[in-house]
Amino acid sequence: MLTLGIVNTYDKIKLHEAHYRSIARAAPVAHAFGFNLALFDYPFKMSAEELVNFVKDKTTIGESGKYLEELFSSGRFFVFDLPEKGFQPQFGSVVVTTSHPSKEKQIQLHALAELINKKKSFLFLIGLGHKGLPKELFELAQYHLDITSKGVSLETCTAIGAVPAVISAHTTKSMNMDRKACRKSGR
Repeated sequence: MLTLGIVNTYDKIKLHEAHYRSIARAAPVAHAFGFNLALFDYPFKMSAEELVNFVKDKTTIGESGKYLEELFSSGRFFVFDLPEKGFQPQFGSVVVTTSHPSKEKQIQLHALAELINKKKSFLFLIGLGHKGLPKELFELAQYHLDITSKGVSLETCTAIGAVPAVISAHTTKSMNMDRKACRKSGR
């Protein structure tokens, strides 16, 4: 299971257009690449179902919430407070997306693709807001991933699109290479 986790660092008290637009933008991307979508620390006092209806009423992005509704209907849309001691275990290993990964926790795309192809689950965290992800999450995460592999910082919505797309491309590429190796060895 792969989950795109968006962490609100924008404003934790007041609702802004950036909050519901980020959800509307992330839903079609998550849907297209087979990811779940989890929101953390958004300033909504409503259930996931109420949030789906709210977003559908507020924007035409993502075909007016069609993909968000599909994620919700299939049990792939989640809304949580930011956990203090660790993320929900069903999401698997936590991966902080950053242009400055620590050397100790950095994971390369090819290594990540191998783990995904072995059916390992991951929660990829992206920060919403100019502050980026909180430092505590860098410490809590098992891995740090620079999706560009070049230290290039990406704006939130760009990262929302890039992370699932690049990971999907690498897992597909890795699976194709495994199939070729099996054919060559006669397995």
